Amino acid sequence: MKKLLILGAGTAGTMMLNKLDKKLDKKEWEITIIDKDDTHYYQPGFLFIPFGIYQPSDVIKSRKEFFPKGTNFIMHEVEEINASENEVILKSGKELSYDILVIATGTTPVPSETEGLDGPLWYKDIFDFYTFEGATLLAKKLKDWKGGKLVINLAETTIKCPVAPLEFAFLADAYFTEKGIRDKVSIQYVTPLSGAFTKPIATKMLSQLMEKKNIHVVPDFYLEHVDNDNKKIVSYDGMEVEFDLLVSIPTNMGADMVANSNMSDEDDLNFIPTNKETLQHKQHENIFVIGDATNLPTSKAGSVAHFEGEILIENILSFINGKPLEAKFDGHANCFIETGFGKAALIDFNYTTEPLPGQFPIPVLGPMGLLKETRINHMGKLAFKWIYWHMLLTGKSLPVSTNMSMTGKKAPKKEETKEKEEPQQEEVLL
Repeated sequence: MKKLLILGAGTAGTMMLNKLDKKLDKKEWEITIIDKDDTHYYQPGFLFIPFGIYQPSDVIKSRKEFFPKGTNFIMHEVEEINASENEVILKSGKELSYDILVIATGTTPVPSETEGLDGPLWYKDIFDFYTFEGATLLAKKLKDWKGGKLVINLAETTIKCPVAPLEFAFLADAYFTEKGIRDKVSIQYVTPLSGAFTKPIATKMLSQLMEKKNIHVVPDFYLEHVDNDNKKIVSYDGMEVEFDLLVSIPTNMGADMVANSNMSDEDDLNFIPTNKETLQHKQHENIFVIGDATNLPTSKAGSVAHFEGEILIENILSFINGKPLEAKFDGHANCFIETGFGKAALIDFNYTTEPLPGQFPIPVLGPMGLLKETRINHMGKLAFKWIYWHMLLTGKSLPVSTNMSMTGKKAPKKEETKEKEEPQQEEVLL
């Protein structure tokens, strides 16, 4: 009996478990999935908890609820991978052998990476919303907050769901407006990026929206430390921004297990060097990586994990049958951007094509508008929760092309972008 191990039972790991369960011969293959607990979080829902749109109970289910019948689930933490021996070592010391390994261990906010961030004000006047605990505590804080200087700060640019900080700013504007205290709240969006986003067309649209909503963008701010005594964030060049309430997006890092296994990328953030097209580990041909655990130059988002999964299942089957890995991932991502007051925008892009205006998924008809605020986009954002629980996690195909299509998109004229095309080919599209 051959063995396939999946490390991580989050979005990507659970999705691949279901896809592989349908495709592999149970008489030949034993599939095992490993994670430290049985709690599955709908992480896109964390954004809505601080504003009372979702309750904590809306984002929690049992992992086992989404596993195929008879799944071998080991509830334990992984210490390291011994790739040379095809073994995974648990913290208990138990060794598990594998013929194929799928790593889907995700990424986690690590506030301790920034001096002072998790200091005395942590979860008092400084919060994150990328964790269940942070989002629920922030909801309690916002409920009674009377106003002041709200600062939203990205410590790094490589984060999961990169549009979520923008969404938080827009939803905060709507939340305080509806509470009748918007005039008592100043909102600053402090980012290491040179603008609201990474690409010019989307940045222009989002910057205009920020300005319209009186959200002040502070660009090129590289966080060095947090001054808890004086309630300031301080950049490496000495720039200071005062806050009464700081909503932080801390440094995101891959699992400690990656560092223990000497698999971390050159940035030392515990992301795994992965072939950006085949999703195969760059050093070990029987190891595949999916989702936020990779170092691929695309978004760390649920849509990306879904599109990767469609490619990865083909390539794993090809690998098993001794065939070339012909399925290629193009970096496809699409993300709703909640903009408040019942509207949202939508972006669709890949490794080489930035978000463009147009209609999605059907040209002319849409019904969703790209880089446009609409109510139908907002409805799509809310509907995604049902799609996530019932289709994405269970490994079903969605009615969206795996590789990005230019159909329905309005490409800019060449003279508008030709000076930027070359240096942008390998830049991370957030």
